[in-house]
Amino acid sequence: MKSGRLNTPADTALQDLVDTFEMLDDWEERYRYLIELGRKLPAMPDAEHTEDHKVRGCMSQVWLAGEVDADRRLHLRGDSDAHIVKGLIALILALTDGRTAREVLDTDIKAAFAQLGLESHLSMNRRNGFYAMVERIRQMAANAVGAA
Repeated sequence: MKSGRLNTPADTALQDLVDTFEMLDDWEERYRYLIELGRKLPAMPDAEHTEDHKVRGCMSQVWLAGEVDADRRLHLRGDSDAHIVKGLIALILALTDGRTAREVLDTDIKAAFAQLGLESHLSMNRRNGFYAMVERIRQMAANAVGAA
């Protein structure tokens, strides 16, 4: 989101989310939409609900797992025991899953979070958890770029 133009798949995904959020009348509807996004996430295998995949810094139980393919694209999975948090995972994955490690590192997910208005509508604990998930994914991307 370096300029006002849509340049990347993440920019397009963000614009789709912004457009949807703007169509919804109030935050109660937006929360319902986030919960619906979370319900649509593919199931994460039970075998990946491990301490290694657990995201620290989240009040809820959150797991993120993924692989990087030969093209350095991240293929991510996530799950949570909290409906809103699962929706936040879906939001993050919409901006990162299937993108190259470089694209992920170049995406300002925190700015996207603010653009959606989530910064001022989630509790401090949820925001901290969101940022912990973002950092986990950014670290995966940084490791993939470093392995080049």
